[in-house]
Amino acid sequence: MVEYGEIARLRDRHPAWRLLRAGNAALVLSFLGRFFVDENHGATSANVLASALDDELYALNSADPEQPRYPRTATDYLEDWAATEAGWLRRFYPLGSDEVHYDATPAFEKAHSWVTGLQIRAFVGTESRLHTVVELLRQIVHGTETDPEVRLAELRRRRAAIDREIADVEAGTVTILDRVALRDRYQQFASTARELLSDFREVEENFRGLDRAAREQIAAWQGSKGDLLAELVGSRADINGSDQGRSFQAFYDFLLSEARQDELSALLTQVQSLDEVEADRRLRTIHHDWSEAAERTQGTVRQISEQLRRFLDDQVWLENRRVIDLVRLVETAALTCRDSPPQFGLEIDEPGVPIALPFERPLYDASPAARVDSLLAPVDDEIVDVAALLDQSFVDQARLAGNIRSVVPERSSALLSDIIDLYPVEHGAAEIVGYLALTDEDIDVTMDEDAEILVEYTDGDVVRRARLPQVTVTRR
Repeated sequence: MVEYGEIARLRDRHPAWRLLRAGNAALVLSFLGRFFVDENHGATSANVLASALDDELYALNSADPEQPRYPRTATDYLEDWAATEAGWLRRFYPLGSDEVHYDATPAFEKAHSWVTGLQIRAFVGTESRLHTVVELLRQIVHGTETDPEVRLAELRRRRAAIDREIADVEAGTVTILDRVALRDRYQQFASTARELLSDFREVEENFRGLDRAAREQIAAWQGSKGDLLAELVGSRADINGSDQGRSFQAFYDFLLSEARQDELSALLTQVQSLDEVEADRRLRTIHHDWSEAAERTQGTVRQISEQLRRFLDDQVWLENRRVIDLVRLVETAALTCRDSPPQFGLEIDEPGVPIALPFERPLYDASPAARVDSLLAPVDDEIVDVAALLDQSFVDQARLAGNIRSVVPERSSALLSDIIDLYPVEHGAAEIVGYLALTDEDIDVTMDEDAEILVEYTDGDVVRRARLPQVTVTRR
């Protein structure tokens, strides 16, 4: 139960409540909600985010150019939303980058989720949620049961139910879900899938708080290096051993399984092809979005280990600095006695001492026999210039690369045919060649000559088909 004082404190200090009371809340919720929640963008550079917001402001202000509703620049709005008194965006510099990046905060996610929940839904499913609740209760009860006989009885009951279902199917009696049941379950799946992405951002924020505490501890530490290392290693163990850390690690291990990935891809493809549900195309690759969000969260956990390494590097730097100071002391002493060097050595009457070095002369080195190869190297395959084909109609290769990045996550691959299914060909064969000619640094296009695919596209009113080798697109 939340007391009056706690509610009053949340109203004054919580960024989500502050956003709901803001004058430009509609702009913040619509733009950031579409960019970070619907499109599932992670940390984004200031230039990219400002460009997207500038397009949004232009579209909103074009209704009344004389008195624009949002007269300020996109950069000003982003800086205000990331300020401490707002707290809807996180403004930071990623490791290895000197450009400001922005990311949505969990407080913004909470406000966006609450506003989205205010919309009237034409269909509210309840049956699938009841089944989910009952199944969770079964897992809790049977997962904590220690009596072997009770667990065996439950397993036999489940086996009997499966045997009855097998017998019904063998007898020709197949029970399938009707349209209402399918819509009910798909609605719950879509809601849970998007809530997972929102939860990842909150888990990442919690881990980032622990990482920030470790940084502050390193900066203010006055004791020995060993004691600090013990504290930091213990904090990392606390993260991994906490309930939140163990649950996240279990989810991450489950998602990294190749078999699970293949199963999820097959299930999502089958569900998206059902005519009974209004499938959301963005959910077709939701498991890739989960992987990206989990990797961002896992990277935050790894930052504490990075702090350990940097701390040790700092200690090495200090030790090297001590060596340099000692060398400078030696140099200073040498300069001091340069004008009055100490007396040492022997005096002889000879004007010089002849020195003969037997090994000063180099030994005989036989030159290796020269080998002449008069044959020319085979000529490499001529690189075909596809510019003439692309000039027939304008093909924006930046748009093609954007299509690939929106479908294929980093360190993953997909077939070109699957990408074309999501983003149909608009400029005929020139656009297909444009995909094959992409040279972006993070995109590799490879062809398998042993397999073939058939790509359909519309050229005017004519449906054409192109037979290609199997093309695979990989993101680094």
